[in-house]
Amino acid sequence: MSHIVQIQTEVRDPIAVRSACDRLSLPQPTEGTFKLFTTSATGLGVELPEWRYPVVCETQTGEVRFDNYGGRWGKQVHLDRFLQSYAVEKARLEARKKGHTITEQSLEDGSIKLTVNVGGAA
Repeated sequence: MSHIVQIQTEVRDPIAVRSACDRLSLPQPTEGTFKLFTTSATGLGVELPEWRYPVVCETQTGEVRFDNYGGRWGKQVHLDRFLQSYAVEKARLEARKKGHTITEQSLEDGSIKLTVNVGGAA
């Protein structure tokens, strides 16, 4: 049986954040308080390509805070890729915890199709 699922991502798992950074060949996130132009945010700071300020993942609340000045200080596509990678890595972690395997297929539109094989059977 097949199910199509669409999710809104809350970023709460530091391990999945680190795995998403590895997946995208980004520097590992650092814990701290980060300046976002006129404000600051505390959490895991992720350095995205060509972004002036880090993206801060507040894992306690699930919020992602950033200031890209409407795209002038960082392209939205980089944040979108990071969030997609986080969701994929989080799904992988949860599937493994339950003894399942997961297969991944990159689609032409840039989305990623994940298939969870229950019980680890491929």
